[in-house]
Amino acid sequence: MTSLVKQLFKPTNRDLLKRIGFTTLVLAIFIIGTTIQVPGTESITKNLGFLELINSMGGGALQNFSIFALGVMPYITATILMQLLQEIVPSLQELSKQGYTGRQKINRISRYLGILFAFIEGYAFSFMFLGKSAAPMEYLYVSLILTAGTALLLWLGDQISQKGIGNGLSLIIMAGIIATLPQMFIDAFNGLVTFSGTTQQIAFGLVQFILFVLIYFGIIVGVIFVQEAERKIPIQYANKSGSFGNQASSFVPVKINSANVVPVIFASSVLAIPTIISALVNKESVTLFIQKYLTYTTPVGFMIYVILIFLFGFVYTYMIFKPEEFSKNLAENGGYIPGIRPGEETKNYFSKVLMRVTCIGSGFLCIIVALPIIFSNVTSLPSSVSIGGTGLLIVVGVTLETYKQIEGSLLSRNYKKGYHRR
Repeated sequence: MTSLVKQLFKPTNRDLLKRIGFTTLVLAIFIIGTTIQVPGTESITKNLGFLELINSMGGGALQNFSIFALGVMPYITATILMQLLQEIVPSLQELSKQGYTGRQKINRISRYLGILFAFIEGYAFSFMFLGKSAAPMEYLYVSLILTAGTALLLWLGDQISQKGIGNGLSLIIMAGIIATLPQMFIDAFNGLVTFSGTTQQIAFGLVQFILFVLIYFGIIVGVIFVQEAERKIPIQYANKSGSFGNQASSFVPVKINSANVVPVIFASSVLAIPTIISALVNKESVTLFIQKYLTYTTPVGFMIYVILIFLFGFVYTYMIFKPEEFSKNLAENGGYIPGIRPGEETKNYFSKVLMRVTCIGSGFLCIIVALPIIFSNVTSLPSSVSIGGTGLLIVVGVTLETYKQIEGSLLSRNYKKGYHRR
């Protein structure tokens, strides 16, 4: 880490520093935008429920009802939906097979769909938070501002990807989550340490706060370990020369948590739909039913939420790694798994490995998501204070990805420099 920082500040890497500076500037613009409230509206004081995920990813923008209240969640939802539709719609399947050009077209469709989702969500939120007494033009006005905010964030994300460093949209989400961390630790300190009590009470409060910080960072270490963990499936190629005889060996890495946070986002989006509908319908019986059975603070809602995350973990992982296609591609390239026959046997073996790995990964996701919910129920700390959660997964994942990208860029520069010297 220290050597990487030293290399970064070398005169030859000024362009990379400029990219990092540009990225920081754009993220600062985003953070400032989360504090700019939609004109004519007020901050939201009521419990957000399943919309808390959108709020945490947007740096508290939804709670402030700022111009960036929706964040990039509509686009993420559209992207996940497009990935699911690629398995069903033949025309999208054809596009996905056209390489870079096809991916660009799918990405463009996802963006248009994301803007449409942003408008629909913005209109629903305007009803939810303005009430039914507002004029029709007020709903439209708020919806357009929220949609424009999402469109601006997508553009800013593109600018980071092109002129900065790392994945723009991922970094915007990460910046929003990190922006809420200082206040969370302040709230935790104020909730645990009371200076008005006796010396023993103050000391006990300080010990509790230190323990809270240690547990928090311990969970971060655990998340890094699981996010980096992978199952390596050995592969041999009979038609390529290697170190031993005429066979070359390799492996296929399968991450423990291949689906990352997608199952959580999808589960939250699914369970947020009834909440939005209840606000639009505005019937007491519907609202009470949702509060009783479809809110994660209740036992039934909590179980539904966890089960959905576990199931979506399997669905998304099998969308990424298709055992049948894996077996077919391996056979076409002259590869095989040692001790496993090509064809159906390879497909079944890969399915079994994927099943076991996904069980661990989805179980880990459920635990991480359940931790803050259980924590808030067993402690008297404010709702802003939590341990674990989706935000932590995102921050760790994006940080590792960006670090590897910077490290890879520096390594490639050093390699080229050494090559030219020769």
